[in-house]
Amino acid sequence: MKDVIRIGSGAAWWGDRVEPAALNAEKGQLDYLCFETMAEATVSAAQVRARRDPSFPGYDTYLDDRMKAVLPACMKNGTKIITNQGWINPDAAAKRIVYWLNEFGFKGVKVASVNGSLITEHVLELTDVILENGQPTSTLKQNLISAEDYQGAEPIVEALKAGAQIVITGRVADPSIFMAPMMYEFDWDPLDHVKLGQGNGIGHLLECGAQATGGYFSDPGFKDVPEPWNFGFPIAEVSRDGSAVITKVAGTGGAITLETIKEQMLYEVHDPANYLTPDVVVDFTTVQIEQVGVDRVRVSHIGGKPRTPTLKVSIGCTEGFIGEDMFFYAGPGALRRAELAKKILEERFKIVKLQAEELRIDYLGLNAIHGAATPADAPEPYEVAVRVAARTKTREEAAKVGREIDGMAVSGIAHTGKRVPHQDRTREVIGVWSSLVAREKVFASVNYFVS
Repeated sequence: MKDVIRIGSGAAWWGDRVEPAALNAEKGQLDYLCFETMAEATVSAAQVRARRDPSFPGYDTYLDDRMKAVLPACMKNGTKIITNQGWINPDAAAKRIVYWLNEFGFKGVKVASVNGSLITEHVLELTDVILENGQPTSTLKQNLISAEDYQGAEPIVEALKAGAQIVITGRVADPSIFMAPMMYEFDWDPLDHVKLGQGNGIGHLLECGAQATGGYFSDPGFKDVPEPWNFGFPIAEVSRDGSAVITKVAGTGGAITLETIKEQMLYEVHDPANYLTPDVVVDFTTVQIEQVGVDRVRVSHIGGKPRTPTLKVSIGCTEGFIGEDMFFYAGPGALRRAELAKKILEERFKIVKLQAEELRIDYLGLNAIHGAATPADAPEPYEVAVRVAARTKTREEAAKVGREIDGMAVSGIAHTGKRVPHQDRTREVIGVWSSLVAREKVFASVNYFVS
């Protein structure tokens, strides 16, 4: 067993860039390359596509791109791959990876798929209360589409112990993907919350990719970093005691500093003393961070508390449709014309009897982000995009938005700029609710495939 292992980030979300992952695979001297591409919104998108497209295989739509980019270097360098790109069909994703292994001529490579996160058929029996509103989960029965519990690192460790060189999962918590190699290589006990607190904390630093190296941190003139067009993804040199040095491939853009690491450490953490994960409750309040070199930050003494008796469950439900489109004004008086256009549309929606549960007409560049909090004396923009969106119960009602905006091209006001709609302007909405399930009531399983 090694005393230090190198774990690299390959993705922070479904739409992340592929090139930094390929660079980590080629030059990162990695023991493990980990991809995190599954979020609540991603699950919803996958379920929507599966409903309308029976041919959709259910895994990350960029799986091919990512595997083609990293498999040659990973196989050559002995780098193992762990990823949750299996989304709602890990078995199909594993078989697809085997296909690419065969295409590249890599024979005898064991690929594992971790299943068990999908609990749609039994979720209403296993859960009681919706966390967001306190209502019984049974109230979701009519609109229920899918339910996934957040698994931890243990099934990944099981797969690694069985000799898997590539492990692909469904819904596994983001930091758990990165901590599993530590548990396996250092033989950590799944109930050792001291070690797992440190491991999961390091996993949290890696899970968001370039956010630890300057991405989402860079702010021109205030927080500048070198070559932001060329961010490298972070690499953790993890020691057996759970401490780690965060670094990146030399020559890549961005920076690893106390500031970048601190920002990522607190990202999406509501309570730094109690960051809940399936494996452990992480306590960041005891952490020690020190700059030990250029683009090298040592992180140690992250705390841990015993894991909770429950796991989080995300429940996807149909919540109608959204109709959305936009049009444009520019030059002096752009805002004045946009305001009149808003009045016209509000009246025309009454004429066509638009049945909308929610209607928004925003001015991009003025108030679309801050809404009512936009200062009353905000300077008038030189150009304005008018975005119109309505949430409705049916697709037919949602389609009324695009139809009325089309009319603005010739039945609007002066200087209306209308784009030709080459895309579907209606989309189904899958809302995501949360609940808890007793961890002993859900089970993971691991399947194996060999190239």
